[in-house]
Amino acid sequence: MPKMKSHSGLKKRVKRTGSGKLKRSHAYVSHLSHNKTHKQKKHLAKSGLVSASDYKRIKSRLCK
Repeated sequence: MPKMKSHSGLKKRVKRTGSGKLKRSHAYVSHLSHNKTHKQKKHLAKSGLVSASDYKRIKSRLCK
């Protein structure tokens, strides 16, 4: 059976941290920022971690 390929879109959006967790960036940042408060934009600029409920599914798509 051939090797599984990693999901190429997900490879570009997720990075693995040193402890093995998955780091991601927030959505709703690219445009329409004039409707958002300074506080919203500040929190969206920070990176987040993949939630525990999504971790198993995303990890299987990365094939590592």
